[in-house]
Parts: sequence; C-alpha cells; structure tokens
Amino acid sequence: MTKPVLYFIACAAGPTQHVDDGLRQALARGWDTCLVLTPSAARWWEPRAGELEKLTGHPVRSQYKLPTESDALPKATAMLVAPMSCTTLNKWGAGISDTLAIGLPSEAVHMGVPVTAMPYFNQAQGAQPAVARSVAALREQGVVVLDGPDGYEAHPPKQGNPRAYPWHLALDAVEASAAPAA
Repeated sequence: MTKPVLYFIACAAGPTQHVDDGLRQALARGWDTCLVLTPSAARWWEPRAGELEKLTGHPVRSQYKLPTESDALPKATAMLVAPMSCTTLNKWGAGISDTLAIGLPSEAVHMGVPVTAMPYFNQAQGAQPAVARSVAALREQGVVVLDGPDGYEAHPPKQGNPRAYPWHLALDAVEASAAPAA
C-alpha cells in the first residue's frame, strides 16, 4: 500500500529554520512528504538542502519546472502551507501565484486536493486589513486556514518563538481534511 503524499510548503518565516522538525513529524505520521520552499526560504536552506532531500527522499523544489521537464514529485494527496508568511497569504488571497509555493496550492484546492495553511507572523503584520480579506478569500475557496486559538496566534512584534511553532496542530488539521469520508 502506498503512503499518502503530503506537499509540505514552507515560506520565509521564522519556523522554516526548523522545517526539518515539521517534516520529521509528518514522516512519523506515515506521510510520503515532499518539501516545497518559497525562493527566499530556499536561500535559508541552500547550504543544507541535501539534508532535507535525504530526510524526505525527494528533491526540494522552489522553482517552477521547465515545460520540457517531467514532474519530480509524486501527485499530492494533501498540501500544507506552513509556516505561511504574511506576504504569501496576501499574494495567494489576491490570486497572485508567482512562485511554485503559491501556485501549487492555489490550483490544488480547485482540483479536489485538501489544502491546509497555518500562518506565522506578528500582530502588527496581522493588523493589516489585507490579512483578514486574504484569510476570508482562502477559506471561501475551501482552504483550511489555522489562525487564532485553533492554530497559530500572531505574536507581538519581535517576540515570536519559531522553535515552538505548533507543527502538530497543522498536521492534525491536514489529517482531518484528508481523511476519507465515512
């Protein structure tokens, strides 16, 4: 029996420094996990990308493939965008998919693939009016957005704790949304 495939999509937000922790949790739960990074997040991991590829068994993607290239990753059963930065949230909410990390989930949610997203940004960023509009736009499309008490609550500026990011809450939500209907 093949394992379900999780596209684990991480943005340039503090917890991405520890994305290997989230990947290990997903792997321990039985997911065949593929990592996709925003271009900025890929720069953070560039010197250690081989570690992530060894961990997942798949290439780490951060750029669209060329039309002549075949897909490097298996078809996704579910997608998780975590940590989701304020920039990614607002671009995605506005329909701008200029990176692979936004393009994949923005299409997937309309192709029947369960998509979950959990942000990581501070209260000042979260206070921007575009944030509430973007969250509403994603939810309207069927994306499970975990913000607030059931996911990640925005932290005061300069007081975030990237190491304590609740990967387990995001993975719980992915499993709930990807579970077959009874």
